Amino acid sequence: MDLVHERTTAAPKRDWMFWCIILSLFIPTLLTAVELTGIGTALPVIVNDLNGSQFVWVGSAYTLGATALLPFCGGLAQIFGRRIVMLLALLLFSIGSAVAGASTSMGMLIAGRTVQGLGGGAITALVQIILADLVPLLERGTFNGLMALAWTVGGGSGPVIGGALAQRGQWRWLFYLNLPICGLSALLVAFCLRLRTPEAPLREKLKTMDLIGNAIIVGSSTAVVIGLSWGGVQYAWSSARVLVPLILGLLGFIVFGVYEAYGASHPIVPTFLVTNRTALSGYIQNFIMGLLMAGLSYWLPVYFQACKDASPTASGVDAFGLSFTISPSSIITGITVQATHAYRPQMWLAWVLMLLGTGLLSSLSADGSRAQAYGFQVLAGIGIGIVYVAAYFPVLAPIPVRQSTPALSFHTFLRNFAQVWGVTIGGAVLQNELTRRLPPAFLARFPQGTEVAFAAIPLVHGLPQPLRDDVRAAFAGAMAVVWQVLAGIGGIGLFASLMMKALPLHTEVDRDYGRKDGQGKSEGSEA
Repeated sequence: MDLVHERTTAAPKRDWMFWCIILSLFIPTLLTAVELTGIGTALPVIVNDLNGSQFVWVGSAYTLGATALLPFCGGLAQIFGRRIVMLLALLLFSIGSAVAGASTSMGMLIAGRTVQGLGGGAITALVQIILADLVPLLERGTFNGLMALAWTVGGGSGPVIGGALAQRGQWRWLFYLNLPICGLSALLVAFCLRLRTPEAPLREKLKTMDLIGNAIIVGSSTAVVIGLSWGGVQYAWSSARVLVPLILGLLGFIVFGVYEAYGASHPIVPTFLVTNRTALSGYIQNFIMGLLMAGLSYWLPVYFQACKDASPTASGVDAFGLSFTISPSSIITGITVQATHAYRPQMWLAWVLMLLGTGLLSSLSADGSRAQAYGFQVLAGIGIGIVYVAAYFPVLAPIPVRQSTPALSFHTFLRNFAQVWGVTIGGAVLQNELTRRLPPAFLARFPQGTEVAFAAIPLVHGLPQPLRDDVRAAFAGAMAVVWQVLAGIGGIGLFASLMMKALPLHTEVDRDYGRKDGQGKSEGSEA
């Protein structure tokens, strides 16, 4: 206990520079949200322009890249400081955007999206780590709500921006527009983000990097995503090309856990982060929430484009019911946690709403009411927004403030890795259901191994009756199964939420990483 107080201090004053730092975090968060969500509505046009077929990998490549560097990124931030790592993340994101925008093939687009993801994942982790440097846990829900607002604005406008640009044949600007915004973000970070970094010889700091653990987790994650992306699409689920990477990836996770517990001198995931019941519950809920958020955000536009003849832009607007409820519920949750010092009731309510909203979506037919679709999205969006903010509390409450960085890095890793599962599971279910449900005469138009959903959507509107209605009904039925699968997975989150204990929330921050201008210390604290 004494050690914790020696290294913590009261929260910094909220002067103009503090808010400048918050702005420097808000803009990159908005940017990454636009990039993650904007691609979905533009993808049918992109796939057609590039004569591609592997649409799932365009989404999975970004989320996989966003996951790969996350365990590594917390260690880099501890060694070199928050600012330089954030600047490097913005640089990676810019390079990936330039490559994706200049793509002449699906392979080049996927490569650019992967590099984008590397930068985007690091940005997401750094935002949370920097907030932990500046804001105590008790108050952090409100500030995480502000970041959720950035995510909501970006996530809500992303599908509309992507769809509008795609309709005009200008989808490349979805990537090119990132470049000036990244430049503005880099200027803000360079000017505002002046935080302390503990002094120590570089050689000693480098020894704290768990290179073996990072290699194991990146390799395992990649293998699992390859298996999920290929299963039932390019190869049968029983094929060795699907089973081998899946099995190797899952075994890799087990090896990673054993190595972190017994072999690593400076583990990425210290054992205490996953052996505490409340923290483990928070990590599980965070993972399931990320999976549901990605699955709903990525696949909702498919329903509206295929079943409602919505344009790419209109399908983005049709998903506003989900995207624009996440932020308000996040901010309200942060305020209620700060006022009541409680987080469990909000999270229990959230899971009920998520299960209800996702389950009701499965009742929509091809001719289902748009109003119902919007209402069901609102239920799910409120639940997602609550857990988006509240999942930090059971993770961080049981541990000392000084351990926030590894805890937050692992928290962000799980959320981003969950997005990989949300996109790929939804894609695998949709592909298999469409293959089973689509009229054989229509399905015969697509070569073996083609990922049918995005290839078929542009053709639906011009089909003769009754084939057109049959195809729309097949899409609606396939989407219903996607929502049912997601609802079933959401049940795991509800069960995990019952494991939490009610714990007090920290009112201090780690002094070692506060602001260099002295505002990171409370009045009268020692230098």
